[in-house]
Amino acid sequence: MSGSASGEECSVKNRIRRLLPLVLLFCASTAAFAASSDRTQFGHDITVAAGEQISQATCFGCSVRIRGQVNGDVTTFGGSIVVEDQGQIGGDATTLGGSVRLDGKAAVKGDLTVFGGRIRRDPLATVHGDVTNFSGVGSILLLLILPLLFLAGVVALIVWIVRRLTRPSLPAAA
Repeated sequence: MSGSASGEECSVKNRIRRLLPLVLLFCASTAAFAASSDRTQFGHDITVAAGEQISQATCFGCSVRIRGQVNGDVTTFGGSIVVEDQGQIGGDATTLGGSVRLDGKAAVKGDLTVFGGRIRRDPLATVHGDVTNFSGVGSILLLLILPLLFLAGVVALIVWIVRRLTRPSLPAAA
């Protein structure tokens, strides 16, 4: 039986070895064909200069300042979005743990969503979609704690089921 298990293990390893180059090739090809005008940063602010156009902006632990145009979505995690005077966002603007400021004639063509921050909007600025603001630390805690509580409940249920199934059965009293 151990020889069979060892043979199956080798078979799985061989399959993984054969598939690994294909997975790497796929990853490299998708990176090569990715739009060069997308900007993604970790810890470094993104600035879209006046007259400049990009397709999307995503920032982790940093902010996005737009003076030009973003044709798609702008998303920040732990950072703010600032759209200055003539800046435009063609899609949605979403920030988690940051604020949004729309100056002058700034425009957001899609929805504007802020979790755990504020929206400061000039009267001339426009948002064509829905505006949603879950401000304050409480909303972020709610977003983080609820999934964790659900996960803890699922783990507790699994532990309870396993314990119930592994308990020795008691003989019936005569």
